[in-house]
Amino acid sequence: MIEIRGLAFRYGRNRPLVLNGVGMTLRDGEISVLLGPNGAGKTTLFQTILGIRKPERGEILFDGEDLLKMKRRERAGRVAYVPQNIQFGGLSVFDTVLTGRISRFGIRAGKEDRNAVWDILKEMRLEELASRNVEELSGGERQKTAVARALAQEPRFLVFDEPTGNLDIANEQLILSEARRLAREKGIGILTSLHDFNQAMEMGDRFFFLKDGAVRASGGPETVTADIIREIYGAEVRVVEIEERKIIINGGKNL
Repeated sequence: MIEIRGLAFRYGRNRPLVLNGVGMTLRDGEISVLLGPNGAGKTTLFQTILGIRKPERGEILFDGEDLLKMKRRERAGRVAYVPQNIQFGGLSVFDTVLTGRISRFGIRAGKEDRNAVWDILKEMRLEELASRNVEELSGGERQKTAVARALAQEPRFLVFDEPTGNLDIANEQLILSEARRLAREKGIGILTSLHDFNQAMEMGDRFFFLKDGAVRASGGPETVTADIIREIYGAEVRVVEIEERKIIINGGKNL
């Protein structure tokens, strides 16, 4: 479990706060969805959790341990990142996934590392693509490879930045189902940002609405209402239920 308490960050001493007292609890085996307009601080929050940015104040605790004080290798064994814009460098699928274990083997991979990669490729149904250049793959296959690379770190928590961006509907469904499987079967906690409300409702267990660097609302699916979307985004939507599932429709009043 990750607990974020009073997190604050600014880009420069005299600049305004980008994160202003953020507090969140992210649980193992749950998918937490971060929602908010552009400029709300989502990317900065991700970078702080990953250790890329150092906060001005606040703390991030991983099972009670201070994540911010951990060495890079220690943090990599707990939290892995799947970016939106993936750069693979023309490696094969196997070698790309193997790079996810660098924090574990250092200079040279051993038999244990290679066996771990094969296990992940089989689990992700990528073994037939092991020798293919990642740059030749489809968008969905590339995204699955990115997830596999993150899993090679053997993390307990994954951070996804817009995991379905630039994918067609079939590959969107593929990545969403894979995220749910990792959470349910492996107990991995996931924090993801999404712009599509209906994808968020399909994927998420808990929802955090971020605006002006602060969490304005959080909770389960009941938290996602037309009122909170209007408050956070300034947008009018309708929220309807079909077969016990919430659907967000642009425009109009609640039905």
